[in-house]
Amino acid sequence: MTGVAVDRTERMRLVLTGGRDGDQEELDELTLQLRERLLELDVEDVETVRSGDVPDGAKPADAIAVGALAVTLAPLALRSVLDLVRTWIENRPVRTVSVTLGDDSLELEAASSADQRRIVDAFLAAHAPEAEPADGQGE
Repeated sequence: MTGVAVDRTERMRLVLTGGRDGDQEELDELTLQLRERLLELDVEDVETVRSGDVPDGAKPADAIAVGALAVTLAPLALRSVLDLVRTWIENRPVRTVSVTLGDDSLELEAASSADQRRIVDAFLAAHAPEAEPADGQGE
């Protein structure tokens, strides 16, 4: 086998937005729960990001609770992270999870699994390592 540069890591930002009925304390707890689940995956690091900033597109008067995480990961771990987030929010009082990687962003919400899977697949295709054959790799 030839050596492949797998040392390259990327930094992904996850921003959780709570529902109208949620509060910041509840969302902080949910953010910590998601962090623990992400750390079970093959990622380099997951840090909580403390910020009083209002997310893009939200009005300060909306008083939306926000939690944020910074995930350092190898490109190969991207699918497992996105799949975890997509399934994690299904039964949680989280309105959306915004995912930012480089200049691209993706917004996941507790919606149709098929729709979310298509969105995740398109995002992954845009960030797939080049010349990585998918042939013969089934589960």
